[in-house]
Amino acid sequence: MPAKKKTAQNQSHGFMGFPPYKEVKGEEYMNDAQGEHFRAMLKAWKKELMEEVDRTVHHMKDEAANFPDPNDRATQESEFTMELRARDRERKLIKKIDESLDDIDNGEYGFCEQCGIEIGIRRLEARPTATLCIDCKTLDEIKEKHIGS
Repeated sequence: MPAKKKTAQNQSHGFMGFPPYKEVKGEEYMNDAQGEHFRAMLKAWKKELMEEVDRTVHHMKDEAANFPDPNDRATQESEFTMELRARDRERKLIKKIDESLDDIDNGEYGFCEQCGIEIGIRRLEARPTATLCIDCKTLDEIKEKHIGS
């Protein structure tokens, strides 16, 4: 029997190992329980990203060396550049996480920025920083594709 592939999200454990929110029939969308579920998920994600930033800083300090060989020096600089690019993407993601946490606090989390409808629990489970419903996101991608061509 083949081994199951390990994925970031599977049936029993959702995003970041958080179990998916179990909706109760008839409950109000983005109620306190849902808000707290996503708040905990976002905070855990932010914490993990911040720890990765700290690991990178320590790694770069520990590994920084002035190699006499230009090829070794160029390789190290290239590796550091790649790490810094990844951290820059994570910095932007942390900003989006903070914005999502603010949206939870002010009651705007889970609603589309463009049309105002519910983004949906399952979409937020997959992408907790989503700010657009699937329809508006699809339209944005179509527009972007046409403008970019």
